[in-house]
Amino acid sequence: MKTRVVTAAVGLCLLAVVLAFFDTVLFDLVLALICLIGMHEVYSAMGFGRRQWYLYAVAVPYTMLIMLSSSAAVRALVLPASFLVVLYYNICLIARHQTLDFTKLAGFVYFSGVILFCFYSLVHLKRTLPTGTYGYDAVYFILLILCFAWGGDTMAYFTGRAFGRRKLAPLVSPHKTVEGAAGGIAGSMAAGVLVTFVYSVLDARFPLLTITITPRHYLVVLAFGAVASVLGILGDLFASAVKRQAGIKDYGTIFPGHGGILDRFDSVMFIAPFVSIGVRYFFYLFAR
Repeated sequence: MKTRVVTAAVGLCLLAVVLAFFDTVLFDLVLALICLIGMHEVYSAMGFGRRQWYLYAVAVPYTMLIMLSSSAAVRALVLPASFLVVLYYNICLIARHQTLDFTKLAGFVYFSGVILFCFYSLVHLKRTLPTGTYGYDAVYFILLILCFAWGGDTMAYFTGRAFGRRKLAPLVSPHKTVEGAAGGIAGSMAAGVLVTFVYSVLDARFPLLTITITPRHYLVVLAFGAVASVLGILGDLFASAVKRQAGIKDYGTIFPGHGGILDRFDSVMFIAPFVSIGVRYFFYLFAR
């Protein structure tokens, strides 16, 4: 437990440093690096090694293109690049059909796509809500995503340990319980309200948001938190199902006491796109 707490504290400090460079390309580069580490964890989980280097190698430039496509000229390359990547993996399977397992290849490509979709959602928030027009609204929503995910994870863990009786998905994740999931939903909602309150206090002294924090805003945050928590549980179970099929306990060791990137960000995978889409089409309409 002590190792987990220390690692979490160090991680939060690093998060603060990264967010300090939010309005620079460094933020995008860090997210791209996290993406690539997560993809490599999947690559290893699927049983690929140095002999299949060509499968991971093509993911590197493609990920950088997606995550750093800030101009219209670069974004115009995404569609043809996506076609070439799909074509490349098909050619790899045809050329090495006797040694390359389609199931493992499909698992690597699919899971990598989920990871890329997740972290691109954070970059999308930054580009949709530029600081020149929306202040630091995007930073608030990114913090909201992380609070929904990690607040839910933390509360689910302690609630499950204290009150857990009924198994949620015993074949996929034996330690998760219905009671823990309920606690996780409450935790996500509470964490969302807390970060919103802190942001509103800071905003009163240092104008940060273009959104006015009102009771209606808190209701929207509570609704988002409840849905996000369920999506976080699904992301966690999805990552656990892959680990169980791959026969591994953790995806990596980059976070002592926590595991790999995917062990720490599994609950973020579906929350980030949900909040990003919700902000784009829903939040500003109902929270003002």
